[in-house]
Amino acid sequence: MTNREAEDDVQVRAAEIALLSPETRRDSARVRELLHEDFTEIGRSGRRWTRDEILDLLVNEDRSAAPQTDEWVFTELAAGVVLVTYRIVEGAEESRHSSIWETTSGVPRMRFHQGTRSD
Repeated sequence: MTNREAEDDVQVRAAEIALLSPETRRDSARVRELLHEDFTEIGRSGRRWTRDEILDLLVNEDRSAAPQTDEWVFTELAAGVVLVTYRIVEGAEESRHSSIWETTSGVPRMRFHQGTRSD
Protein backbone atom coordinates (compact mmCIF):
# COMPACT_ATOMS: atom_id res chain seq x y z
CA MET A 1 0.00 0.00 0.00
CA THR A 2 1.36 3.41 -0.96
CA ASN A 3 1.23 6.46 1.30
CA ARG A 4 -1.43 7.96 -1.00
CA GLU A 5 -3.60 4.83 -0.72
CA ALA A 6 -3.26 4.86 3.06
CA GLU A 7 -4.18 8.57 3.15
CA ASP A 8 -7.22 7.89 0.93
CA ASP A 9 -8.32 5.08 3.30
CA VAL A 10 -8.08 7.39 6.33
CA GLN A 11 -10.02 10.19 4.60
CA VAL A 12 -12.67 7.83 3.21
CA ARG A 13 -13.18 6.12 6.57
CA ALA A 14 -13.61 9.51 8.27
CA ALA A 15 -16.11 10.59 5.59
CA GLU A 16 -18.08 7.32 5.81
CA ILE A 17 -18.22 7.55 9.61
CA ALA A 18 -19.32 11.18 9.32
CA LEU A 19 -22.23 10.11 7.11
CA LEU A 20 -23.31 7.66 9.82
CA SER A 21 -23.40 10.33 12.54
CA PRO A 22 -26.71 12.04 13.35
CA GLU A 23 -25.05 15.48 13.43
CA THR A 24 -23.74 15.16 9.87
CA ARG A 25 -26.95 13.59 8.57
CA ARG A 26 -28.97 16.60 9.79
CA ASP A 27 -26.53 19.02 8.08
CA SER A 28 -27.64 19.02 4.44
CA ALA A 29 -24.72 21.22 3.36
CA ARG A 30 -22.21 18.73 4.80
CA VAL A 31 -24.01 15.77 3.26
CA ARG A 32 -23.98 17.57 -0.12
CA GLU A 33 -20.19 17.93 0.21
CA LEU A 34 -19.79 14.20 0.86
CA LEU A 35 -22.18 12.84 -1.78
CA HIS A 36 -21.15 12.97 -5.44
CA GLU A 37 -23.59 14.78 -7.75
CA ASP A 38 -24.36 11.42 -9.42
CA PHE A 39 -24.74 9.54 -6.13
CA THR A 40 -27.08 6.53 -6.05
CA GLU A 41 -27.98 4.22 -3.18
CA ILE A 42 -29.58 0.81 -3.11
CA GLY A 43 -31.11 0.60 0.37
CA ARG A 44 -31.48 -2.44 2.60
CA SER A 45 -35.04 -2.83 1.29
CA GLY A 46 -33.81 -2.93 -2.31
CA ARG A 47 -35.14 0.53 -3.11
CA ARG A 48 -33.04 2.80 -5.34
CA TRP A 49 -32.43 6.29 -3.91
CA THR A 50 -31.17 9.40 -5.70
CA ARG A 51 -28.95 12.02 -4.08
CA ASP A 52 -31.86 14.43 -3.60
CA GLU A 53 -34.07 11.72 -2.07
CA ILE A 54 -31.32 10.77 0.39
CA LEU A 55 -30.77 14.42 1.32
CA ASP A 56 -34.48 14.82 2.10
CA LEU A 57 -34.56 11.57 4.07
CA LEU A 58 -31.47 12.28 6.19
CA VAL A 59 -32.45 15.80 7.19
CA ASN A 60 -35.72 14.49 8.62
CA GLU A 61 -34.33 11.29 10.13
CA ASP A 62 -34.87 10.66 13.82
CA ARG A 63 -31.61 9.04 14.88
CA SER A 64 -29.92 9.87 18.19
CA ALA A 65 -26.67 7.92 17.81
CA ALA A 66 -24.45 6.50 15.10
CA PRO A 67 -24.74 2.74 14.65
CA GLN A 68 -22.05 0.32 15.78
CA THR A 69 -19.73 -0.60 12.89
CA ASP A 70 -16.96 -3.15 12.41
CA GLU A 71 -15.24 -5.38 9.84
CA TRP A 72 -14.00 -2.43 7.76
CA VAL A 73 -12.22 -3.30 4.49
CA PHE A 74 -10.80 -0.79 2.00
CA THR A 75 -9.97 -1.80 -1.57
CA GLU A 76 -8.53 0.53 -4.19
CA LEU A 77 -10.43 -0.24 -7.41
CA ALA A 78 -8.51 2.28 -9.53
CA ALA A 79 -6.48 5.41 -8.92
CA GLY A 80 -8.71 7.65 -6.80
CA VAL A 81 -11.54 5.09 -6.44
CA VAL A 82 -11.98 3.22 -3.15
CA LEU A 83 -14.46 0.47 -2.29
CA VAL A 84 -15.38 0.33 1.41
CA THR A 85 -17.22 -2.56 3.03
CA TYR A 86 -18.30 -2.87 6.66
CA ARG A 87 -20.93 -4.28 8.97
CA ILE A 88 -23.53 -2.34 10.97
CA VAL A 89 -25.17 -3.75 14.09
CA GLU A 90 -28.25 -1.94 15.43
CA GLY A 91 -29.86 -3.86 18.24
CA ALA A 92 -30.77 -7.30 16.89
CA GLU A 93 -30.41 -6.17 13.24
CA GLU A 94 -27.23 -6.67 11.27
CA SER A 95 -26.51 -5.38 7.78
CA ARG A 96 -23.59 -5.31 5.37
CA HIS A 97 -22.70 -2.10 3.56
CA SER A 98 -20.53 -1.15 0.63
CA SER A 99 -19.65 2.27 -0.74
CA ILE A 100 -17.64 3.51 -3.67
CA TRP A 101 -15.74 6.73 -3.05
CA GLU A 102 -13.95 9.02 -5.48
CA THR A 103 -10.91 10.75 -4.00
CA THR A 104 -9.48 12.52 -7.06
CA SER A 105 -10.81 15.97 -6.08
CA GLY A 106 -8.87 15.92 -2.80
CA VAL A 107 -12.12 15.54 -0.85
CA PRO A 108 -13.71 12.07 -0.74
CA ARG A 109 -17.14 11.97 -2.36
CA MET A 110 -19.42 8.95 -2.16
CA ARG A 111 -20.57 7.85 -5.60
CA PHE A 112 -22.54 4.71 -4.66
CA HIS A 113 -23.79 2.98 -1.51
CA GLN A 114 -25.59 -0.30 -0.91
CA GLY A 115 -26.89 -1.82 2.29
CA THR A 116 -27.99 -5.45 2.58
CA ARG A 117 -29.73 -7.03 5.56
CA SER A 118 -27.95 -10.02 7.06
CA ASP A 119 -29.87 -13.07 8.18
